[in-house]
Amino acid sequence: MTDIIRYILRFMVGEHLSSDVSRFVGYTSDVASFAKYKVVIIPSDFFDEKIYGTDRTRPSIPLKNIEGIPFLFGDSHIERIGETIVVHADLVASAYFLLSRYEELLLRHVRDEHGRFPGRESLPRRAGFIDRPVVDEYGKLIRRWLNQNGVKTEELVPFIRKINLTHDVDVPFSSRTWRNVVCRILSGQNPVAAIRDKYGPLIRDPYYTFPWMLQQNKMLQRTAGEERCQSLFFFRAGGKAREDRPRYNLNGKDLCALFELCREYEATVGLHSSYHSGMEPSLILSEKNNLENKFGIQVTHNRHHFLASREPEDMEYLEKAGITDDYTMGYADVAGFRLGTSLPVRYINPATKRLSSLMLHPLTIMDGTLNELKYMNLTADRAEEYCVRLIDHVRNVNGELTLLWHNTSAIEKSGYLRDLYSKLIKYLG
Repeated sequence: MTDIIRYILRFMVGEHLSSDVSRFVGYTSDVASFAKYKVVIIPSDFFDEKIYGTDRTRPSIPLKNIEGIPFLFGDSHIERIGETIVVHADLVASAYFLLSRYEELLLRHVRDEHGRFPGRESLPRRAGFIDRPVVDEYGKLIRRWLNQNGVKTEELVPFIRKINLTHDVDVPFSSRTWRNVVCRILSGQNPVAAIRDKYGPLIRDPYYTFPWMLQQNKMLQRTAGEERCQSLFFFRAGGKAREDRPRYNLNGKDLCALFELCREYEATVGLHSSYHSGMEPSLILSEKNNLENKFGIQVTHNRHHFLASREPEDMEYLEKAGITDDYTMGYADVAGFRLGTSLPVRYINPATKRLSSLMLHPLTIMDGTLNELKYMNLTADRAEEYCVRLIDHVRNVNGELTLLWHNTSAIEKSGYLRDLYSKLIKYLG
């Protein structure tokens, strides 16, 4: 655990700072060693071998607060011993609990119909801080204590350091298959019109809103900078589950046209690992190879279809497949901060206590989470208000923002989602 604790301290103190700064923060209850540090965090019994993995590590609600920020373990008492600020709130264990998805390991029996741990059952949701990146807030606290004790850790002005505009290619077209033609004819529509739409210009397909979304993204890239704002498209390349339908042809003319559009706009192409591979994660490698072979590219980015990364240790298969960056870590049923952070963080396997090189990019907002009846079911005004609140929280901790908008949420009949995407792009600009 030593390397994980060291990493979490470094992560909270701020990886934008020199690594020397984190050495001023200790995680110990050994009073004799306090003088070596400017700030000491007192460990709780969370990591005790007899307690780790048991119900005794489940925080009770309501949580305690330290300077207005909820924490999970320890006590809110702060004191000065000699020249050292001693904090009795165990911010390290609190951060570990959230960053590692430890709760999902503990509550194996709590899953939704897709095998996912539901956000509504999560501690952040139940304790009322799902809309706050509290681990990043811990970092701001620690930097303030260091400053008070003579270690300069200049805070950045409110600023979003990276914006990821991501799009999952689930149902790229509505009128381009014979199956669609037959369905339209059987429903009483004009056969000539159905056939014309199948063979007509791709841009006329109502689901082909990718050019519009990329143009929106480009507007933000011009103001935010292309290094700071990127477009990412996740393509499926396999999957035999019912939820993996429609199974589109990567060799098809229309998919190739979409890939060329991504290339034109310099969008990153990643794997949208299938629902099937969510159930059998050993399939991820073959899907990645399939996508690479079809398009002749190297694929290092991933997002799970349905956000169905079911068990925390399943992420090991991404690393084995050569994936370096994953964008799955959001809840389908509630928008916010699933990992308690807005910053990319290395995957921690809570079952084996192993620190991985795989980077997890927290998903802040997904379109369907906001408006679907079974999820948040927000009105247009409330959805915009909630999104702006999340964005402002990311900005205040100098975090990374990841949005997920599907092409089917950008059609004219998508309710408020198309208009909301435009508004968020303008707000970010």
